[in-house]
Amino acid sequence: MEPEQTNLAAIFPAIAAQMRCALSNLHLAAAQLAPESAREQDPRLDARAAVLDQSYYQLLRLVNTLSAAARLSSDLPLSLEDRDIVELVSEICQRAGALAPLLDLEVRFSCPMEHHLCAFAPDALEQLLYHLLSNAFKFTPAGGTVTVELRRSQGRILLRVSDTGCGISEERLATLFAPPQQPDRPAPPPHGVGLGLSLCRRIAEAHGGTLMAESRPGKGSRFTLSLPDRQSGQQVQDIRFDYSGGFNRTLLALADALPARAFSIRSQN
Repeated sequence: MEPEQTNLAAIFPAIAAQMRCALSNLHLAAAQLAPESAREQDPRLDARAAVLDQSYYQLLRLVNTLSAAARLSSDLPLSLEDRDIVELVSEICQRAGALAPLLDLEVRFSCPMEHHLCAFAPDALEQLLYHLLSNAFKFTPAGGTVTVELRRSQGRILLRVSDTGCGISEERLATLFAPPQQPDRPAPPPHGVGLGLSLCRRIAEAHGGTLMAESRPGKGSRFTLSLPDRQSGQQVQDIRFDYSGGFNRTLLALADALPARAFSIRSQN
């Protein structure tokens, strides 16, 4: 990594810490102005408050990405645990799939295994998969399909996320996982700040794995995560880091891709 990129990765978490405090105050004020009891009784108020909630989730998602940016300049491996990867991936697909109809999309999960224990960092893998799903949701038009496949092959665990979306140009594909080169010129929505896929690849590498992308314009995209099929001998930890801050993890992870109505009280009840 270039020195300039390393410096950016180091300063992002400090910026995120300051933003997190301000966001907490904003969310508290919004909740007082539009409490759940009032939103349940007033659909118009609920719709307006849902826009505020979505904006808060989007900013919190950005803050979490900035907080994790330190990983880009770190070569330290992740702390791996032996867990059921089928259970984690299928659960995420179920949660994301329940929201996909809001975009007129379908999520399909394919896996020949009922269970499989292997070594991975649950929170990191969850963030990676949600990011790939968020991208697929954003760039797949209504009526499309997002397919998640999980299988074993030649001593590896392969996790693939495919979509029937707009695809990626060959020029863009060549630099897809690179950290942003010009942070003063952020890409317009829904592209974000350009850190997400860089962090996903770093998470893959920290597992001793790889993350690859295949795509053709107009033909959709496919991302493949390849991990060593191994066990660490580490017992499952009961306490996990909650990067969602106690909020709905799926809504937080997909905040940039979902319509505002997904954040209404009525949609969540």
